[in-house]
Amino acid sequence: MKGFDTNVLIRYLTQDDAAQARKVDRLVAAIVAEGERAFVNVIVLCEITWVLRSAYGFGKEALVRVLERMLATPRLNLEDRELVRRALEQFREGHGDFSDCLIGARNRAAGCSDTATFDRNLGKNEFFQVL
Repeated sequence: MKGFDTNVLIRYLTQDDAAQARKVDRLVAAIVAEGERAFVNVIVLCEITWVLRSAYGFGKEALVRVLERMLATPRLNLEDRELVRRALEQFREGHGDFSDCLIGARNRAAGCSDTATFDRNLGKNEFFQVL
């Protein structure tokens, strides 16, 4: 199994640098041809959403589609896949950024009743309590 860094997935998703995109396209083709899987950890998922939003102007709907596609890709082994799904549900409903939602979902899975925050945007997120 090969792990993917954020910059590799950004090149694959955006195809904005021809030379790097060709390299990652070859890597993905090799992984598929060999029946392998690629690992994407939750930190990379958070970074992807931040980079796509801040540097590429992706809106929330586009980010949701990217994450849904990643969840549906059989050759991607996403760390904490079910927690990512729960975080994506909260993100889709509009309760914080994806990284906020993932923090809340991970804390809930760790046994926390909720996560204390000062972020008023998380007031309707079931994983958080605004102080």
